[in-house]
Amino acid sequence: MRVLVEPLIVSLISFLLALIIVIVDAVVNNYGEVKITINKKKTMTVKGGVPLLFTLASQGVFIPSACGGRGSCGVCKVKVLSDVGPYLPTEFAYISKEQMKENVRLSCQVKVKKDIEIEIPEELLYAKKFQAVVEKINNVTYDIKELTLKLIEPKTIDFRAGQYVQLSIPPYGKINEVTQRAYSISSPPSENEHIQLLIRLVPGGAATTYVHNYMKEGEKVQFTGPFGEFYVRETNAVMICVAGGSGMAPLRSLIIDLYQKNVEREIWYFFGARAMKDLFYVDFFMELEKKWKNFHFIPALSSPDPQDEWNGEIGLITDVLDKYLKSKIDLSKPKEGYLCGSPGMINACVQVMKNNGIAEEKIYFDKFA
Repeated sequence: MRVLVEPLIVSLISFLLALIIVIVDAVVNNYGEVKITINKKKTMTVKGGVPLLFTLASQGVFIPSACGGRGSCGVCKVKVLSDVGPYLPTEFAYISKEQMKENVRLSCQVKVKKDIEIEIPEELLYAKKFQAVVEKINNVTYDIKELTLKLIEPKTIDFRAGQYVQLSIPPYGKINEVTQRAYSISSPPSENEHIQLLIRLVPGGAATTYVHNYMKEGEKVQFTGPFGEFYVRETNAVMICVAGGSGMAPLRSLIIDLYQKNVEREIWYFFGARAMKDLFYVDFFMELEKKWKNFHFIPALSSPDPQDEWNGEIGLITDVLDKYLKSKIDLSKPKEGYLCGSPGMINACVQVMKNNGIAEEKIYFDKFA
């Protein structure tokens, strides 16, 4: 009898403790309704207790977050004008000392507990949620898919070439929550009834695994945007563009847009890959080079396979970039850098550009974690 009673007592005590925790949490963390004021001109009343990033999204205000609110990208920064408590350890890696002086916070790490006032870039007030259908899925390499999403509601999208959207991935398999990830738009703004995205398979990646293994043509999806400060500055400087892998996306959009607008600027586009199997859109850009006298396309392979029979540039894209900046591109002309790729590639390219006289403030990119 004792053998049966003791487990029952333990279970009862565990149940009572769990019940107490639930009651205490409901009482202590019941923040009621709170107000969020944005840019001193828009005020909304919301239920307290939820991180600022998700609270704003529930009200149709979308702050960009490349990691979907996990606190691992540092993108969802807002300026908080109210006291919301000390910085969390999860914020230190992404907030500089200068930003701390201005009360910049990660919105995914700030819980809305009382009335709060914030400042965000004005354009974020106009970012939207879009309903779309997967019109086409095309394999451009063995590990990169090109998605064509046809808009349903709204029916069109206005964006600057180079910007990105956040794609929502539904729960699947062992993934129990909606996942959001940032992907640059690879199609030009002129094609505003659909967008194209380039998505490379990341082993173990929740979003990319879904896109590569589960997503089907005809499927309905959601995304928000547009976001990002990666766009062409209106100057006459020579544009030095560098990308690798799916970093092709924003530069493809940007270059096609400039061509369609007949912009008279000198453009050098360096695209790095490991071997021939990692190259794509090469024929497109080579044809564009023939038609557009100011455009130069330089693909390079860092480690071509023997069967590739590659006659182009060989080496790390940073080495090829350095060679061209030193020998083939007019040093007397002002230059701007436009980069998209891994943080490591971007950092290396920034250093090469700085070493060749391009000012750091003239080098533009969105660095996704």
